[in-house]
Amino acid sequence: MTVSNLSFHNVTAHKHYSELADSPSSQHAKFYDPYPSRLAQPPQALWQARQDGVVKGRHLSGPLSEPQLDEFERKGFLFIPNLISGSELDELRAEMQALMSTDAYRDKDFSITEPESNEIRSLFAVHHLSERLGALARDERVAGAARQVIGDDPYVHQSRINYKPGFAGKGFNWHSDFETWHAEDGMPGMHAVSASLILTDNHEFNGPLMLIPGSHKKFVPCIGETPMDNHKRSLKAQEVGVPSPEALTELVAEHGIEAPKGKAGGLLLFDCNTLHASNANLSPDPRSNVFFVFNRPDNRCREPYAAPQQRPDFLAHDPGQEWRVDK
Repeated sequence: MTVSNLSFHNVTAHKHYSELADSPSSQHAKFYDPYPSRLAQPPQALWQARQDGVVKGRHLSGPLSEPQLDEFERKGFLFIPNLISGSELDELRAEMQALMSTDAYRDKDFSITEPESNEIRSLFAVHHLSERLGALARDERVAGAARQVIGDDPYVHQSRINYKPGFAGKGFNWHSDFETWHAEDGMPGMHAVSASLILTDNHEFNGPLMLIPGSHKKFVPCIGETPMDNHKRSLKAQEVGVPSPEALTELVAEHGIEAPKGKAGGLLLFDCNTLHASNANLSPDPRSNVFFVFNRPDNRCREPYAAPQQRPDFLAHDPGQEWRVDK
């Protein structure tokens, strides 16, 4: 079953100007920012309370039960084991391998290689590159769950395949995706959710995603100006937009760390503001997933809040946007 005729709504961006006590270090005119980050000086507090709701579509149709929505509300993520299996899973794995081995993609901007090799680590805009993955992004089991969380029919803000090879796959630093999307893409509020379908078994030794449950209810501002073309470095190793050790220490002491694990075919849903990271893969087993970010149409990206310019559109799609490999 698929989601058909998703309705996309054009909105007009209105920015309200004011002076900020903790203003971003970007060169843009100061305007009201509900989640200031990339600050020139450390803020007075390690974090601020979230200003947006978490689960906003309980009244809408979708595959998630009330207990599942309650768990997402409480923890900021939900793992659904065995969402797909059998031939459907085999076909998705084959599609991933075909995409990752396409030499024509290797030197494109939307193809990210490991920091110390030319092996593809992430491939972006995959719902445009692949009809099969485009259909998966519209599948009610995935997009329907996003609808129940964000409170409207979703559009794909970003899609990608992540691949962490055995022995060589590098880790990724702690971060909130929303902090990056807000600062560098201009996403106004926390009305987005990520859906990661795992295509290989996830276990404690192959670098599974680690999340801090409950961290989605606190926005952690980060220190340091956003460099020009920061995405060229941050997609390989994130150094800007990283929470302070002090904030992470207190959040982990309060909430702990969880790493959802399971067989291939499980789906991990997590809030855009949930802090997460991953360790290196030191096992012989690769770890891979196909990843969709679903955003609410009235939350489409505008001008970046703390960056010199917006990132390329393979990282931040608009509703209904056409995208081509040769762009």
